[in-house]
Amino acid sequence: MMNKVLIVEDETIVALEIKKVLEKLDFIVTDMATGYDSALESVKRTKPDIILMDIDLRDNKDGIDVAKQIQKNNNIPIIYTTAYSDEKTLNRAIETNPVTYLIKPFKREELKSNILLGIYKSKNEVVPAIDKSLMRLGFDYYFDKVNDKLYYKDMFIKLGLKERQLLRILIRANGAIVTFEDLEYKIWHNHTISNSTLRTLIYRLRSKLHYDLIETISNVGCRVTINE
Repeated sequence: MMNKVLIVEDETIVALEIKKVLEKLDFIVTDMATGYDSALESVKRTKPDIILMDIDLRDNKDGIDVAKQIQKNNNIPIIYTTAYSDEKTLNRAIETNPVTYLIKPFKREELKSNILLGIYKSKNEVVPAIDKSLMRLGFDYYFDKVNDKLYYKDMFIKLGLKERQLLRILIRANGAIVTFEDLEYKIWHNHTISNSTLRTLIYRLRSKLHYDLIETISNVGCRVTINE
């Protein structure tokens, strides 16, 4: 059965490009909504399996507002897309527990794997037998400390190189806070990065986990909170 995706994007050319990619990946695009009202109407009418939601809608209400309203009546997984973000926006987005957060332009395989993960999480209620050698993080997430691999139930979650590095560092800290300065040094060493680079990396990792698993302490650092 082909999975149905709703695109919420106010740039027509961008929406059409995403639609073309999704159809090549064998997904059905139910609609291309451009704002708050059209997105809510489309959810009722087309009943998508997952929503690809642009945060930066040119409307009185952004994509996060749309997601919050949808979640009042529907349990539809949401993937956020954006070209940039600030800390306040990221924190608002995390509260909606999205599948992930993709920075434009994103790769086809990254888009496909995250759509499949979101649909899997929303429909798979049975917890399968898990390899007991894996570290239990909580909320049905597991980590293979030998191979640096993350799983949701029995589904492998693909992480980028720096996402794997960040998760490994936080897990090895065993619940202690790792400062932002230490994280920057351990991941990028002496390379200069922008103020938003680490923040975006943390958000992307948080969005692939349950939002409660990584706690951020403003202006200090972050830590993994194990919920066994």
